[in-house]
Amino acid sequence: MARDPETIQREIEQARDALAATLDELGTRADPRKFVESGKASLRAKLDDPRVRYTLIAVGAVLTIAVVRRLFR
Repeated sequence: MARDPETIQREIEQARDALAATLDELGTRADPRKFVESGKASLRAKLDDPRVRYTLIAVGAVLTIAVVRRLFR
């Protein structure tokens, strides 16, 4: 069964269009700005957790006290 050249050409164009759409989608997903925004959102969500926030405040206070004590010894 020989295939019609017009059918083959149409299938090639469909494959090309599908590949272009896939490449566009990959380009959109791999955008570095999206990774940065996702990281920011994740960090903000973690810092909104009171356990994490108060732990960081306590660590900062302890470090500040240690530095001040060392400076005034």
